[in-house]
Amino acid sequence: MIYADMPVDEAEGAILAHGVFAGQRKLPKGHRVSHGDIAALRDAGVFRIAGFRLEPDDVGEDEAADRIAGAAAGPQTTRSAAFTGRCNLFAAADGVLAYDRERLDALNLMDEAITIAALPPYEPVREGQMIATVKIIPFAVGRAPLERGAGFLVGGKLLSVAPYRGLKVGLVETVIPGGRNKPSDKLVRVTRDRLASVGAALAQTAQCGHEAGEVAAALAAQLEAGCDLVLIAGASATTDRRDVVPAGIVAAGGAIDHFGMPVDPGNLLLLARVGEVPVVGLPGCARSPKVNGFDFVLHRLAAGLAVTREDVMRMGAGGLLKEIGTRPLPRAQATGAAPAPARAPRIAAIVLAAGTSSRMGGRNKLLQDMDGLPMIRRTAEAVAASAAAPVVVVTGRDADAVRAALDGLDVRFAHNPAFADGMAGSLKTGIEALPQDADGVVVALGDMPLVSAHHIDRLIAAFDEDEGRTICVPTHDGKWGNPVLWSRRYFAEMRAITGDKGARGLLHTYAETLCEVPMDDAGILRDFDTPEAFG
Repeated sequence: MIYADMPVDEAEGAILAHGVFAGQRKLPKGHRVSHGDIAALRDAGVFRIAGFRLEPDDVGEDEAADRIAGAAAGPQTTRSAAFTGRCNLFAAADGVLAYDRERLDALNLMDEAITIAALPPYEPVREGQMIATVKIIPFAVGRAPLERGAGFLVGGKLLSVAPYRGLKVGLVETVIPGGRNKPSDKLVRVTRDRLASVGAALAQTAQCGHEAGEVAAALAAQLEAGCDLVLIAGASATTDRRDVVPAGIVAAGGAIDHFGMPVDPGNLLLLARVGEVPVVGLPGCARSPKVNGFDFVLHRLAAGLAVTREDVMRMGAGGLLKEIGTRPLPRAQATGAAPAPARAPRIAAIVLAAGTSSRMGGRNKLLQDMDGLPMIRRTAEAVAASAAAPVVVVTGRDADAVRAALDGLDVRFAHNPAFADGMAGSLKTGIEALPQDADGVVVALGDMPLVSAHHIDRLIAAFDEDEGRTICVPTHDGKWGNPVLWSRRYFAEMRAITGDKGARGLLHTYAETLCEVPMDDAGILRDFDTPEAFG
């Protein structure tokens, strides 16, 4: 890239190094200056800007981020569209994040412009949770390092999520002779809850004396019942590989893989197997619901990942789980609240398809043919193909015909009986039909069939409550278009709008939270609401 201080009149196509105001509009850092921007900047008294011009061998930040993320994303992961050089990766299932840290480090060491930040390896994750983000350090990267980075990932995806397999688990509890009772209620309860959190089920419980022969017999019964994993809670902590519990496992035909672990609490964990079935001798802390070394092992086993002796011995980094007296409690624990994991925003969509088509000479524009399909179907197909879900189509005029035109699409319907009163009522109808967990909504117009799923996914990628991007507006050559993505925080005001108008007026009211999202084509600007528009 070439950095320069340049006259505004010569800045078309340049990338802004810093944000600048063009009247009431703020052109953010990284904005590519359009022909329309130049006049607005001149009118605002801005005659020079600092910016970058890409060299012939440079690849833009979004294209580069998407390329690296696509090469890094493995099984059971999804990724967002790229925006401002960032592409986020998410878990597509509950499970364990799996990757080789050395490969991640090697990628980050290749070139300072290419970065990838991920959760720790073997972190338990939930479906929709963010697991990594690719960021191109502004605003482009040379093609050669990009090809090296993407090529390095060929032949094996860097990041994957190993989904929980729904294990059937057995639990054996030993007791000291003379104290035999039913299995400890607390142990069973805590174990059942712990297993449920990783998609496993406590299928068998048994109790036996704290003696190697009885442990062997109880273990054999659990295996005979078809358990995929067996847990043994000793009445007394295991202190040696030849102690009662490990001796019982060996007597049942098993092998001891490892005793002890560099995790506290959890030091006295025993890892063993009988054939292909893993057997875990539980440390005493496993009777508590608090996180301990057993959780480190359980998450991997529940996701079908092998746990070797070396794996256990490498768990010391991050293995100090209990508080030390001289160290204050972490902030999240001190306040009683743990931070929620980052996840993909839940963005729904509304397609407004209820209008009267007053400029069409009596015809319903939404049902007009467009390359062999009704226009409303082309619009709805694009919205349904995007990352927005669910898609709510608001009907009004010719509701049955609109529904028929959308037959087979994954959309929901909400009818506005007062559609003749104007757009505001249809917008309210759509918002009231949204799920309670929607973080935001894309409001699409039924008469804009040139809007693509890519346009909508770019808006969703730009949306970020934490960074203040709560209204996302598509632009082309400096002009605002549709659809617009709105945060839930604006729903109440959107419902209060009346008459034949949408929420456009709120864009100026909340200009400080508005994020312009540049688009490469003018499809976001063109509607079809007159006979002439259809040609």
